[in-house]
Amino acid sequence: MPADTPSPAPQRLVSLDALRGFDMFWILGFGGVVEAVAKHFCPGTALEKLIDTQLEHVNWQGFHVEDLIFPLFLFIAGVSMALALPKRLQREGMGVTVRHLVARALIIFVIGIIYSGGLSKGFDQIRWLGVLQRIGLASAIAGMLSLVLHARSLIITAVSLLVGYYLMLKFIPVPGFGAGDFAEGHNLTNYLDRIWLPGRKYDGDHDPEGILSTLPAIASALLGILAGKGLNSSATTGKKVLGLIICGSALVVLGWLWDPYFPVVKKLWSSSFVLVAGGWSAILLGVFYGIIDGLNWKGWAPPCVWVGANPIALYLASGLGFFSVVSGRLVGYPPSEWSWITSLATFLVMLMTARWLYKRGIYIRI
Repeated sequence: MPADTPSPAPQRLVSLDALRGFDMFWILGFGGVVEAVAKHFCPGTALEKLIDTQLEHVNWQGFHVEDLIFPLFLFIAGVSMALALPKRLQREGMGVTVRHLVARALIIFVIGIIYSGGLSKGFDQIRWLGVLQRIGLASAIAGMLSLVLHARSLIITAVSLLVGYYLMLKFIPVPGFGAGDFAEGHNLTNYLDRIWLPGRKYDGDHDPEGILSTLPAIASALLGILAGKGLNSSATTGKKVLGLIICGSALVVLGWLWDPYFPVVKKLWSSSFVLVAGGWSAILLGVFYGIIDGLNWKGWAPPCVWVGANPIALYLASGLGFFSVVSGRLVGYPPSEWSWITSLATFLVMLMTARWLYKRGIYIRI
C-alpha cells in the first residue's frame, strides 16, 4: 500500500516535454552551434569569452551552465515519475510497477555500457558507470522510494542522503590524505572508485559517475519527484509556478552557502552541487510551466517537444555519429572560420529527425 493515495495523472504536460527537449538541445549539439557562431561573428569579444566559459564544464570546483545539463535531465526524470507512477500503480499494482522500474534501470544501464564502448576494447576496459547508468540507477531507486514514502519522508530521505554524503567525505579518512580533503583524487569518493570500481574510469583511476556519488544523485532525482508532486497537486497554476521558483531560489542560495564547507563540484556530485543544480532545475521548470501550460504560449515550443519526445534515441544516434555523418554529406567540411555551418547543419539534421519521429507518432521509450 503506497504511503500517498495515488491520484490519476494529469494530462501530459507540454512544458515538461519542452523542458526535456530544451535540455537535450545542449546535449545534442546546440551548444556547439552557439560557440561556433560566437567565434565567427564576435571574435575576441567579452560575449564570446562568456559563451565559451559557460559552455564548458568547470575543471573541478564551481558551476557553469554546461554543468546544469546532466542534473537537469535527472531532475526531469524525477518529475516524470511523479506524474506517471501513480497512474501505473493504480492500473497495474505495486509488484508490476516495481518490476517496470527495475527492468527500465537495467535496460538503460546496458545501453549506457554499450554507448561507452561496450566490449570494443576488451572486458577490462568496460566503463561500468557513466551518464546513462547513473540515470537508470538513480531514477529507479528514487522512483521506488516514491512508491512507499510520503512527500515529507521523501524530503527527509533527500536531506539524509545529502548530509550523510557530506559527513562521509568530511570525516572518513583517505589513506595518504586524511579526512575532509575534497580535492580531486584526495577524497573518499575518488578513493572508493580507485579500489572498488572495475573497468575503465573516465578520469583515470576514478569516475565522475562513480560508486559513492550515486547516493547524492538519487537525491537529485528525489528533488524532481517532489517538484512533480507539487505539479500534481490541486494548487492553482500561479501558486505552482511561484512555489517552484521560490523553492528553487532557496535551494540555489543554500547550495552556495554550503560551498565553503562542501564545495560545489559536479565531478563529486557534491551535496552543495545537488542543491544548486536542483534549484536551477526547479526555476526552469517553473518558468516553462508558467509560460506553456499557464499562459498557453506554445507557438515557440514544438522543436523542443519533438526532441523531448525521443531523448534516449536521439542521444544514442548522436553519440554514434549519425547526424554528423549526414550533415557532412550535405554541407561538406568548410574551413575552420565557417565551421559554424557544419555545426548548424548537424543540429538541424537532428532536429528534422526528431520532427519526423514525432509527426509519425514514433516514441522510442524505455
